[in-house]
Amino acid sequence: MNDKLALPVGTTLDRFIMRKQEDFPFATGELSQLLRDIALAAKIVNREINRAGLIDVTGAYGQQNVQGEEQQKLDVIANIRFIRALRNGGEVCAIISEEEDEIIQTGNLKGKYIVAIDPLDGSSNIDVNVSIGTIFSIYRRVSVAGTEGTMEDCMQRGTAQIAAGYVVYGSSTMLVYTTGHGVNGFTYEPSLGEFFLSHPNMRTPETGTIYSCNEGGYNSFPEGIKNYLSYCKENGYSGRYIGSLVSDFHRNLIKGGVYIYPSTAKAPNGKLRLLYECNALAFIAEQAGGKASTGKSRIMEVEPTELHQRSPLIIGSSEMVNKVEEFIKAEVEKKEAVVAN
Repeated sequence: MNDKLALPVGTTLDRFIMRKQEDFPFATGELSQLLRDIALAAKIVNREINRAGLIDVTGAYGQQNVQGEEQQKLDVIANIRFIRALRNGGEVCAIISEEEDEIIQTGNLKGKYIVAIDPLDGSSNIDVNVSIGTIFSIYRRVSVAGTEGTMEDCMQRGTAQIAAGYVVYGSSTMLVYTTGHGVNGFTYEPSLGEFFLSHPNMRTPETGTIYSCNEGGYNSFPEGIKNYLSYCKENGYSGRYIGSLVSDFHRNLIKGGVYIYPSTAKAPNGKLRLLYECNALAFIAEQAGGKASTGKSRIMEVEPTELHQRSPLIIGSSEMVNKVEEFIKAEVEKKEAVVAN
C-alpha cells in the first residue's frame, strides 16, 4: 500500500484537546468542551468575516460600547456568536465581554468556569481587510456551584487563569492557546472545517529587532518610553504596528519583538483592558518564554478592581521587555534624584 497517495492531514484541535485532558484531572472533560465551544464560535466568526464585504456587515453599528468606542457591526455579531456558544455549551456560569457593561449570566448555574473575552479585537481594521482577532481568558469559579457567577469570580488575578488564547483572522485563521503546559497553535482548514495543529510547543525568541508601538501618541508618552524608542531607532530596529493587538502580538511571538502600549496623558492608566486582553496574552507570552509587564510590575499579578479595568502593556521577548523596564526605571530614579536635591 502506497501511503504517499494519502498523506496524513495532521492532528485536529479536538483530538489534541482530548489527548491533553489528563493534564487536568479536576476538570473531567468540562474544560475540553469549553475550548471546543470557543473553537466552534471562532469558525462561525471566521465565516462572517470572510463574507463581510458581500452581506453588508462592515461599518459602524451606530452605538458605543462601555469603553466609549464606536461598535462595528462585526463587533456585535462576534459578541453574539461567542456568548451563544458559551451559553449553549453549558460549562460557563458567567462571561465578561468587552462589548457588555456588566457580567453576563449564562443561566448555567452549575458551570465551573468564567470566561473573559474580547470577541473581535482590532475592529477598526475590518473595513480595510486587515487582520483582526479574538482574545479569551478562562478561570475556575470560586463561588459555590449552583448559583450565578459573582464579581469575586470575575475579579481574579491573571495568575489564576487556567487557560487563555486568541484567534487571528488573517491570511490564514489560527487559534493559539495555553493551559499552562506550553503554547500550541492550530491553523484552520476551511474545506474540512477543522483546526489542525500547525505550531506545536511555540517558543518566542528571547530577543528580537521588532518594536510595535503607535508612535502617533509619542508626544504624550512617558520619558522612559521615549528613550526606549530612541534606543530602538539607534540600533536599527524595525517599527511594525498593525493596530490589531492580536496581530501585532502574534507576529512578535513568532519572530521576536516587543509590543508597547504605555500610559499616556490622555489615558494615564493605559488603554488595553486587563481582564480580557492583557492577562490572556501575558499568560501565553510567559508560557512561550516571553514576558508581560505594566512597565513596573508583572501584568498577571495586578489586582483587578473593576470589570473593564485598563492597564499599560509591554509584552513580548523577555530581554526586550526587560530593556523597556530598565529605561522606565532609570527615568523614575532620575526624577527622584531631582526631587531629593
